[in-house]
Amino acid sequence: MRRSGIRFCAFLVTAMAGLIFGAALGEAQDYPSRPVRIIVPFAAGGAIDVLARLVGAKISENVGQTIIIENRPGASGTIGADAVAKSQADGYTILQNSTAQALAPAFFRKLPFDTMNDFIPVTELVSSQSVLVVYPKLPVSNVKELVALAKAKPLNYGVAGLANAANLNMEMFKRAAGVSIQAVPYKGDAPLNNDLIAGQIQIAIVPITTAIPLIETGQLRALAILGSARSAVLPDVPTAAEALPPGFGMAGWLGWFVPAKTPPEVVASIHAEVRKALKAPEIVAGIRRLGNEPVGTTPEEFGVQFRKDVDTFIKIVEEAQIPKLN
Repeated sequence: MRRSGIRFCAFLVTAMAGLIFGAALGEAQDYPSRPVRIIVPFAAGGAIDVLARLVGAKISENVGQTIIIENRPGASGTIGADAVAKSQADGYTILQNSTAQALAPAFFRKLPFDTMNDFIPVTELVSSQSVLVVYPKLPVSNVKELVALAKAKPLNYGVAGLANAANLNMEMFKRAAGVSIQAVPYKGDAPLNNDLIAGQIQIAIVPITTAIPLIETGQLRALAILGSARSAVLPDVPTAAEALPPGFGMAGWLGWFVPAKTPPEVVASIHAEVRKALKAPEIVAGIRRLGNEPVGTTPEEFGVQFRKDVDTFIKIVEEAQIPKLN
């Protein structure tokens, strides 16, 4: 009786496991069967938000489900990221973030989530470029003149959060150029750009996406592209390698993450829909008009790149002796 009882218990465990697996597989095969949230951890109107709405609209069209873009700005993107980390791991809550996601462990003493273990990197949506811009009435036309002015009078720079690539590049630039420029944090690109246009701040490194129309209309002046090559949308603006001290111009990315323990089948389904959207001619054209390039790496590829970036940024922040944020 004892052996038969043990066998019966084992049968029940196996049966239950099969039912759970079957239910999970069925849910993955039906995904998405209801609206999906994409959490953007910055204010509406910024580069990350614009891309989320562009890609989200195409995926919504393809899958026949509503894609809700939810902005949760604050704390350099960590508030929105924390909301995703603590959400149900079913694929219906997605984080769209920038390299700020990989920079968080380098900049913050303590985070409300585990960057490496609380998320699954799904895909690098696009590779992105940023541009060093100034208030147009500032009497400078290149980086050399900016450095000279910064040595002669107090200046400040705007940054969408204090734990991102723009902040890191500016802090490294200050040290290399021997200048002191005060950081002014914002919750997103849109409010930052408004103050820059008005002259409330004088300098910023901003995503090329939101800067293009402001540069074209003369509301901002571009001094350098932070990338390895000139931008097709701003061909007359020199690259960081041409205009800035050596070692600047980190390439950026915008990517998707889901909570850890999201079923692999669901992760694969999300990635497949992203890849499909990124191949649509109108989406490719839209992304390139924003100054970015579509990518769509696999979860495995993006995971390797993400872990590498986390380690690299920690090393850079330590070597630059940039104080950590509380």
